[in-house]
Amino acid sequence: MAAELMETLKEAITGLSPTTFFTVFATGVTVYYILSVFFMRGLSDHRQQHSPMSSEEEDVQSRSMASSSSSSSHPLKHEVFLSFRGEDTRRNFVDHLYKDLVQKGIQTYKDDETLPRGERIGRALLKAIQESRIAVVVFSQNYADSSWCLDELAHIMECVDTRGQILIPIFYYVEPSDVRKQNGKYGKAFSKHERKNKQKVESWRNALEKAGNLSGWVIDENSHEAQCISDIVGTISSRLSSLNTNDNKDLIGMETRLRDLKLMLEIGSGGVRMVGIWGVGGGGKTTLASAAYMEISHLFEACCLLENIREESSKHGLKKLQEKILSVALKTTVVVDSEIEGRSMIKRRLCHKRVLVVLDDVDELEQLEALAGSHDWFGEGSRIIITTRDKHLLSSRAHTNIYEVSLLSYYEAIKLFNRHAYYKDKPIEDYEKLSLRVVSYAGGLPLALKVLGSFLYDKDKDEWKSTLAKLKCIPEEKVMERLKISYDGLEPYQKDLFLDIACFMRHNYSLEMDEAMMVLDACNFYPVIGLKVLEQKSLIKVSKYGFEMHDLIEEMAHYIVRGEHPNNLEKHSRIWRWEDLRYLCDMGAAAPSMENEVLASFAMYYRSSHPGLSDVVANMKNLRWIKWDWYPASSFPSNFQPTKLRCLMLRSSWQETLWEGCKSLPNLKILDLRESKSLITTPDFEGLPCLERLILWGCESLEEIHPSIGYHKRLVFVNLTSCTALKRFPPIIHMKKLETLILDGCRRPQQFPDIQSNMDSLVTLDLSRTGIEIIPPSIGRFCTNLVSFNLSDCPRLKRIEGNFHLLKSLKDLNLYGCIGLQSFHHDGYVSLKRPQFPRFLRKLNLSWCKLGDGDILSDICELLNLQLLDLSGNNFSRLPSRISQLPCLKYLNLTCCARLAELPDLPSSIALLYVDGCDSLEIVRDLSYYKWLWKVTLGRMIGGERVLLSMLEFIEPHPWFNPTYTKNISFQMANELKYMINKGLNDELVHLKCMIMNDNGLNVELVRSKSKIGDLNEHPIDYSECWDEEYEDNKTFEITYDSKSSEIQILWEHR
Repeated sequence: MAAELMETLKEAITGLSPTTFFTVFATGVTVYYILSVFFMRGLSDHRQQHSPMSSEEEDVQSRSMASSSSSSSHPLKHEVFLSFRGEDTRRNFVDHLYKDLVQKGIQTYKDDETLPRGERIGRALLKAIQESRIAVVVFSQNYADSSWCLDELAHIMECVDTRGQILIPIFYYVEPSDVRKQNGKYGKAFSKHERKNKQKVESWRNALEKAGNLSGWVIDENSHEAQCISDIVGTISSRLSSLNTNDNKDLIGMETRLRDLKLMLEIGSGGVRMVGIWGVGGGGKTTLASAAYMEISHLFEACCLLENIREESSKHGLKKLQEKILSVALKTTVVVDSEIEGRSMIKRRLCHKRVLVVLDDVDELEQLEALAGSHDWFGEGSRIIITTRDKHLLSSRAHTNIYEVSLLSYYEAIKLFNRHAYYKDKPIEDYEKLSLRVVSYAGGLPLALKVLGSFLYDKDKDEWKSTLAKLKCIPEEKVMERLKISYDGLEPYQKDLFLDIACFMRHNYSLEMDEAMMVLDACNFYPVIGLKVLEQKSLIKVSKYGFEMHDLIEEMAHYIVRGEHPNNLEKHSRIWRWEDLRYLCDMGAAAPSMENEVLASFAMYYRSSHPGLSDVVANMKNLRWIKWDWYPASSFPSNFQPTKLRCLMLRSSWQETLWEGCKSLPNLKILDLRESKSLITTPDFEGLPCLERLILWGCESLEEIHPSIGYHKRLVFVNLTSCTALKRFPPIIHMKKLETLILDGCRRPQQFPDIQSNMDSLVTLDLSRTGIEIIPPSIGRFCTNLVSFNLSDCPRLKRIEGNFHLLKSLKDLNLYGCIGLQSFHHDGYVSLKRPQFPRFLRKLNLSWCKLGDGDILSDICELLNLQLLDLSGNNFSRLPSRISQLPCLKYLNLTCCARLAELPDLPSSIALLYVDGCDSLEIVRDLSYYKWLWKVTLGRMIGGERVLLSMLEFIEPHPWFNPTYTKNISFQMANELKYMINKGLNDELVHLKCMIMNDNGLNVELVRSKSKIGDLNEHPIDYSECWDEEYEDNKTFEITYDSKSSEIQILWEHR
């Protein structure tokens, strides 16, 4: 047939002009192609009834849609377009199909339902077809009679070919072959069309042929229509879900986050689950929630996505949102008269439905209570997704899981930026470095990447460079305003707290975390609760090392401080840049009155100062905090009177005096002048009535402390460490709130300050490295609540007078190196003739006190609470036998007791034993009895092997703790002897660690790890039995308990 056609064409074109020839030729090729396709297809007339289209066809159409939809000029407004012959199916099959589609939450276009009044039917329908993802064509018996239906079908097939639209045919009481070949009623219909619409017939035939070749549903007298409709709706829903999944894959960085969120949602499991998506503003919370909604909504009976609840509730109230959630979920108009009624209606109407609800941008607890007050408001299998910047809203609700959305990785950020800046995944040549600078600035924040990328699109290189230069001084306003939403929701004191942290404490490495907390507390910012709120608002993160926040959050704080007066520095609440302060100093006398609240500098290069600095500071009347390192030598002028000042921190300053005379600073709480090496005298404290913390350590030239300090009733903490020129501390008259007094390293004072009234608040007294000779009886009389007393390295100390031993609260006494302490002397020999120590002591350090035999009598064993005893560096050869009767002793240090010949019996509670450097020690008793002994250090001695083996003897079992030795032990002694032990008993673990100390001694560590606990109610865990206070600042190990696995682990800090 093809050959005959070509011969006919050959005869017809003879003698034609070239233009006519080529026109005829092109027409012939087109006809030839159509006929070839027609004869090559050998499809069967009947498809498998009630089956969706084949997977191969799905893949082809999916790929087509993916490739073409992005280039489409029409947005996809509808999910399904229904094409049908009204007189055949409008009031039965199509009506039921449409209802089920809508109830499933599928946006469906049906001309009599969706077509707006007044629209021209033809144009509106064609547009609706183009704006639909899927076209469902119901081929009924009279479908082909309608030229209107055939026009719809032709346009649908065009969209299938050019736009990747998916076509699902339904053969309703017609044979697919009749549709494809135009037989039966379709043939009769086309006979009529041949006469009336001859110019369209060919395109209609082609459309019917293509549609008839697709797999779909055949519905006849043997079909159950309800089941068929259910299957059709299910397939459409599944197809839409897969299309949405493909769309989500195009959302950069979303695929893994969406997978994690779906795991948390536990789709398909029972119960009602609420999951909150929490994170920084602009971090992708809404995008993630919307992507999840699009992908899983087809699995629920009803769905609703409420966007921008924060803004909508403020504009229209919660009642309107309640109406929306009910109307969308129920597919009908619902009117709510009051918020209380709305809550009841949501619970009553949705408690039996499996619903998916997304509540986007929630910022108040009242919003959650009004829209999703409880799990029992929704039916079995329901899922509620909440996006918020405030973690507290989620944690305050029981059984709400929290998903913290992470920022984009470096590579994800580059890809997202390129997508918006170039509309492609790779940057244009020569723009790579500029792109990386922008990405670095955005710090993985999707909002910033999109805004900056879109702004830089179509800009040249110079404009890019100009934008980057601008961002250093003026941030992108759209980004700042979005981030500022979290700040706007704070209370006033929380706002000040946040701004102080962002402007002064984020990169401040000279301010320790506990110091920062004290400053913030002094400013009445209530940091304990305030920091929690800032963390929950995704503004900061708090660790033991300091404060962390996103760079753009910090930039937002600077943006807020500049506020409405970016060029008027005198109106800024905070000054933190040297160039800004220098500008104010340059203004001199012309400077207006300044409204600054905080003045701070931390960097080393701020040592250089401006001659007008003091005058400028004096002009800042609203200052509440000054932090200035290496402040110049000039004293503050007489007009320096910041009555709101709460913290004055002038570390390493060059001033000799702060100011002349008495200055009234009624709110000052912290005065920190540490390492101000030129400071000679302190100010008069009478003008500082609220002062709580005075820090003067390292002030080497300080000679005098103003006597008014002795009358100060509010001081809590005084630190004078290493004030080597200080002659004396004034008499203490009324310092009733003083808790800590540190005179460590003040060598010149020979007398302790005279105490003339009760100091019940004093708990820490440090007189180490001082020249004090006598501890007066006033200590025992007035400091009755003293807990820690440090007299270490006081070689001039002769005696402790009075009823010192009656200090019932004293727990820690350090007498290290007190070699001249005469209270312990008797007939020229050091002696403890009677118990001189408070009976409740837990730690006692008598190391390097030249104690000999008989100087430690058995009376020391009256200290029944003693846990740590340090006797190292003394001259005795033996210890009293009653030392074994100290029931709580855990730590015994006998290091460098060169004359010690033997060890007595030890308390059964002993955990750490140090006897290295005891060159005369020959007898070491069997250590297998001491079940809590886990570390022993021995010097170079014979018998180390026996000590090791005795520690490996079977230990008397505890009711819930039976040891097991399961770790390899390897150690080396002088004779190269090696032991490899791998011994196991029961269920518990003990790790043994042995090592040589400089080839001169043996260090044995026996570590118990409770890995299995029985009935915790019957045998509660007593962590005190695994005792360790070897290191004051850092524990040797930390015991952790995992409630899920019932395991206890020992985490080592020191080896």
